[in-house]
Amino acid sequence: MIQTLFGSLDEEQKPSFIERMKEAVWRTRENLAQRIEDVVSIGKEIDRSTLDDLEATLIGADLGVTTTHEVLEKLRDKADRKQIKDVNELKRLLQEELLAILTSTASRPPTKVEGPPEVIMVVGVNGAGKTTTIGKLAQVFRAQGKTVLLCAADTFRAAAIEQLEIWGQRTGTEVIKTKAGGDPSAVLFDALRAATARKTDYVIVDTAGRLHTKQNLMLELEKMKRTAQRIVPGAPHETLLVMDATTGQNGLQQARQFTLSSGVTGIVLTKLDGTAKGGVVVAISRELGLPVRFVGVGEKAGDLLPFNPKEFVESLFA
Repeated sequence: MIQTLFGSLDEEQKPSFIERMKEAVWRTRENLAQRIEDVVSIGKEIDRSTLDDLEATLIGADLGVTTTHEVLEKLRDKADRKQIKDVNELKRLLQEELLAILTSTASRPPTKVEGPPEVIMVVGVNGAGKTTTIGKLAQVFRAQGKTVLLCAADTFRAAAIEQLEIWGQRTGTEVIKTKAGGDPSAVLFDALRAATARKTDYVIVDTAGRLHTKQNLMLELEKMKRTAQRIVPGAPHETLLVMDATTGQNGLQQARQFTLSSGVTGIVLTKLDGTAKGGVVVAISRELGLPVRFVGVGEKAGDLLPFNPKEFVESLFA
């Protein structure tokens, strides 16, 4: 399982993960910390008025209006009871609220996989980094000694198959493909038959990010899911939606559509290192009710990190 795979990381590896997360969110951290300091001047009493001033800061970090209002309402209750003594206490309570949101979705039990292969379907709009994310996932699994097969089922986008083949070469992973414009479900059928016969640990499936209409895209994804279930009971075991962190709140509406139509079970947030609005991670968890599984923090094959809510929140305020 994806979750248990990363639970096996050596203790000495963990500091490097924390440091890389800090590097990824430095723009958000500096922006957030400075604005909180501006709002809460030294010696100023922290009351409802102070927290009202903090609202724009949190929305500016892309927590979203709904999440911001919920967090601040809980803090206002504490302020009314004089439970927020200073800016450090405010930051600590804010961390607690953000962590509570993230852990509420992260604790979802994983889908049980009876035996190999575990099938991971990757969905998302074109340009979000979907195919690149698949290559990075393959690298992660291969580094753990797992066998992986890539399925090039995005047959509609020009060069999508070639792009996945490049990642296959980089990671030493075989790609099952068909010709451009071919039937995505047919190539998925071939990939799952091959993986079943070989007892491959993981099959990662690239899917189309756009067809002629949104309805056609969703129907195609549903057809692929039915095909997968015929070959591997319970498949796909994970459906990961790739989102571009730099699109922030604008990407949430697209995410909702994919979530409703394709049974998304988790989020991969790419380009986290390229935005000052990393609070979108919290907004995604709250508004979509889905766990963030991975975050992309660079262009290299090793720049995909398993998401840890506690480390993320600490990195925002460290």
